[in-house]
Amino acid sequence: MELSQDILDRIQKLKEKYDNMGQDLVSYLDGLLYSEYLTYWDYIHLDTLLSLQNPRTAFPDENIFIMYHQVTELYFKMILSECEQMCAKVDITEKFFLDRMTRVNRYFELLTGSFDVMVDGMEKEQFLKYRMALLPASGFQSAQYRMIEIYATDFINLVDKDVREDFKKEKFDADKYLANIYWKHGATELSTGKKTLTLIQFEEKYLSTFSKLATDRFENNLYSVYKKLNSTSPEIKEAMRKFDISVNVNWPLVHYKSAVRYLHKDPSDIKATGGTNWQKYLPPRFQKRIFYPELWTNQETEEWGKGWVENILKDLK
Repeated sequence: MELSQDILDRIQKLKEKYDNMGQDLVSYLDGLLYSEYLTYWDYIHLDTLLSLQNPRTAFPDENIFIMYHQVTELYFKMILSECEQMCAKVDITEKFFLDRMTRVNRYFELLTGSFDVMVDGMEKEQFLKYRMALLPASGFQSAQYRMIEIYATDFINLVDKDVREDFKKEKFDADKYLANIYWKHGATELSTGKKTLTLIQFEEKYLSTFSKLATDRFENNLYSVYKKLNSTSPEIKEAMRKFDISVNVNWPLVHYKSAVRYLHKDPSDIKATGGTNWQKYLPPRFQKRIFYPELWTNQETEEWGKGWVENILKDLK
């Protein structure tokens, strides 16, 4: 059988490609000849993926809890991939930046929209029992979420709001800034003010990673890239605002709604698995964490998250 010119052209291009790398094309063709056809289940490692749920109890809803958190971490990985591209792109264009920000916002919308799996998708009685086998693990320990925050903005905007103004006068020091990052107050014991085991474990594993990333992203984060673009595009501005709201209002509030659903109890609330202070840590109005303060009016920043907590409590009564 005669080979078509189309196939011959491709073989020639392959030969040129492998010659340039000092490789033998015939060996690679042999590899293609002997290899098996690719299947869907092998490509996504389906059997491995479906084996990654290892509940600590016999309650069936624990599997839902595990799988939803695994799905969340995969979305976080997708978001970080987009963030890395935006920060690494040389001569970035408005179109490239907007396309990636749109992707990031789409991922967060899917995450926020799916959180009813956690709010209403499990039996409260089961959750309150199997959660005790998870101590001191907590969703607070999601390192990828913290990395998204570091990628998102100038680090000063992640410093605890009570000391933020003081830090604006100091030279950037990643370790010192991390020692005063906002989320540490959410993982301290309510009675003593000491670090919870949840926080101690988290810092031991990831603090050096966060320090390096914070240093790398000091003048190369999404906020600095946006400012370098010097864009007047209303679409880009709206994409940035949407991202800010998604991460700093909508995402913590769906967690708050879930905490209220499972942990709110009169006369006193049930503690989170890691001892985290979810009542003060999750509501945006307490943290006033805003990635892009220049994109909001004074009134909008003053009313950051206002009214949401009361509405959630009212809806769940």
